[in-house]
Amino acid sequence: MMLRVRCVSILLSTPLIILALVAGLACARSAEKAVGKAKTDTPVIQDGATVKMEYTLTDDKGKLLDTSKGKEPLTYIHGEGQIIPGLEKALKGLRAGDQKQVTVPPEEAYGPVKPLIEVPKGRIPPQAQRVGYSLMVRNGDRPPIPVQVKEIKDKTIVLEANHPLAGMSLTFDVRVISVEPGETK
Repeated sequence: MMLRVRCVSILLSTPLIILALVAGLACARSAEKAVGKAKTDTPVIQDGATVKMEYTLTDDKGKLLDTSKGKEPLTYIHGEGQIIPGLEKALKGLRAGDQKQVTVPPEEAYGPVKPLIEVPKGRIPPQAQRVGYSLMVRNGDRPPIPVQVKEIKDKTIVLEANHPLAGMSLTFDVRVISVEPGETK
């Protein structure tokens, strides 16, 4: 008699266990769908979006060049050229909470290293004729470019027009904090 009670007890509890497992799986699938739906409802980085992100910038040897950690996040408007092209391209389509590591070659960052420029002394204002002095130089109708005085010679001044990070591959570790869509036109 005792053996029958145990068998009946096991037979009755087995369907309950299976029912509980099925219900648990259904709840898990429902939760996954809700998370997936919430993920697709959040805005993506696209042209016109205002993006806030945290970043750490290193060179190709891993040396820390800059970081926003512990500071205000970097805020920019996507598609307006406010950050280097290679990074902007890599961030397109990301959402708030996404993290990504991006290595940007010099051509998509600050460009290759340009040769030094030598100009006659008379073309540079006297107060700017000091090594290390930074100024903006205009060449015809082109937009002005920032340059730095590198050397002063008898009749000429040597200028450098390179960004300090020119010629370098840059690695960004990025965490997107928020994305606010731009106005649709």
